Amino acid sequence: MQEYISVLKTTALFKGLDDNEIKEALLSLGAVVLKYKKGGYVINQGEYIEKISILVKGRLIIQQDDYWGNRSIISAVEEGEMFGESFVSEESGAFPNDVVASEDSVVVSFAVSRIFEICSSTLIQNLFFSISEKNRKLMQKIGYISKRTTREKLKAYLSSEAKKNNSGTFTIPFNRQQLADFLSIDRSAMSNELCKMRDEGKIIFERNRFSLLE
Repeated sequence: MQEYISVLKTTALFKGLDDNEIKEALLSLGAVVLKYKKGGYVINQGEYIEKISILVKGRLIIQQDDYWGNRSIISAVEEGEMFGESFVSEESGAFPNDVVASEDSVVVSFAVSRIFEICSSTLIQNLFFSISEKNRKLMQKIGYISKRTTREKLKAYLSSEAKKNNSGTFTIPFNRQQLADFLSIDRSAMSNELCKMRDEGKIIFERNRFSLLE
């Protein structure tokens, strides 16, 4: 657990706590370290969630497959981000998505009930703010997919990523298929649109790295 303290210090949940406070909190929470190979399922659709998890190494994809096998990507989980917290109450029901490791990953998990039993007001406040931030991101995604055309969806997403990184050059957490699934668009149509935007001098891209041009 010690090797992940530096990552945990950067998370929304442990914001404002020093190394010793984080160690004490993890011990009190009964936190465990779980490791997953690329392609491994961290959470399966239909499971009931009792624990909050934080990704401390790697990358995860939250996805959903419908009855016919069509896949939609809900979001990506990056190092230091929390997941599962919105579905830990008894009223939440089963988890509606799969959480899959898109590369070898390490997760720290603990029961949310322990936070309310033994932890400080700082942790509880951080948990609340983290959930609020997660809801903001979901609302942002709704904004992307509500656009009418493939180009408008791409422009909205890429513009948002540029603003988030405070730079016109940035790396996104998705490959081509994952980006198409995230924006709910056809991959071929998306690739064609990206090439058109490149040929028009609007963007430069290589794999998942993009530069937006004036």
